[in-house]
Amino acid sequence: MKLTVVGGGSTYTPELIDGFARLRDTLPITELVLVDPAADRLDLAGGLARRIFARQGHDGRITTTSDLDAGVEGADAVLLQLRVGGQAAREKDETWPLECGCVGQETTGAGGLAKALRTVPVVLDIAERVRRTNPDAWIIDFTNPVGIVTRALLQAGHKAVGLCNVAIGFQRKFAALLGVAPSDVHLDHVGLNHLTWERAVRIGGPEGENALPRLLAGHGDAIADDLRLPRPVLDRLGVVPSYYLRYFYAHDEVVRELGEKPSRAAEVAAMEKELLEMYGDPALDEKPALLAKRGGAFYSEAAVDLAAALLGGGGSPYQVVNTYNDGTLPFLPDDAVIETQAAVGPEGAVPLAVAPVDPLYAGLVANVTAYEDLALEAALRGGRDRVFKALLAHPLIGQYAYADGLTDRLIAHNREHLAWA
Repeated sequence: MKLTVVGGGSTYTPELIDGFARLRDTLPITELVLVDPAADRLDLAGGLARRIFARQGHDGRITTTSDLDAGVEGADAVLLQLRVGGQAAREKDETWPLECGCVGQETTGAGGLAKALRTVPVVLDIAERVRRTNPDAWIIDFTNPVGIVTRALLQAGHKAVGLCNVAIGFQRKFAALLGVAPSDVHLDHVGLNHLTWERAVRIGGPEGENALPRLLAGHGDAIADDLRLPRPVLDRLGVVPSYYLRYFYAHDEVVRELGEKPSRAAEVAAMEKELLEMYGDPALDEKPALLAKRGGAFYSEAAVDLAAALLGGGGSPYQVVNTYNDGTLPFLPDDAVIETQAAVGPEGAVPLAVAPVDPLYAGLVANVTAYEDLALEAALRGGRDRVFKALLAHPLIGQYAYADGLTDRLIAHNREHLAWA
């Protein structure tokens, strides 16, 4: 089995490699190719990857290349984990929206749109080259904004599934609090990528006991602290929202906080510098503890599980993924991409039926879906007016003066990545 990671020079890569090594019975990789245009980072990540495999007794071969076509040739699956513009572009995404009093964040709001505009054309080019070289390969997208990127891939006819680590993070946390195995926890996870709610936490499968009420009763304070939301909010809602919902539920508070401290991008850039120095140590043969602070918890387990299921070698029968709605949420178009529990196998991901969604959540989901429609149109076709309309439609913006100012800033800060600008 051959697997290719595009963006293999990422500091995330050792987390992924560690999962491949530990879970080799689930996903028996014989060849792993790391692809990245940044040769210096690729050498560091590739060297550590080989040492991790050797330490854990994995006999798979790891190669590195900057040649995308060669790297994806013959691959059974291609995992995308790239960041167009690097941390420098992320730094801008997180700062210039604050000038208009809006959230600066890399996956939602104006910063999220900027990332989508930079990323979608690049990902589609990669996917076309994968299709020319190996049309049977699955594409697993971990590149943000996952919902928009996955929809672009699916609309273009690619064999693609989107993946995020939010759901598996909740699954592992809830399992630990309940004292059960993670595989016994089934989430009623509904919404869009980075806009989801856990409406039930079922033990033993989709029809099992709902443990969410006792989770909130016994551990509500700890869960609320992790989400940085007041405990009464969880009690009144009776659900556990994704931590990304704080950008919506406490927008003004978040904007004030972001204006008073260094950006997350600056923190991550400093962390990445330190990590890359560690990766260059020939004695290091395991992922360093510092990597846990980088984000992406349980990323490797989620990636292994999904790849194994798609390639027919195992994996969990039900997984939270990003895929076409296809009637699952009747208030959305069939070709909207939702994040939901799905049955996953060699034919792809089929969403499980879900209970009707409360208007409190459905309204926001429908609003953000409309924004994502316009965002994808802007990413595919370009143009100032399309960018403006997408920003105006976003519930974190929604005022024409803000949208106008943000449009000018977005284009100015991303001109080198926008062919039409």
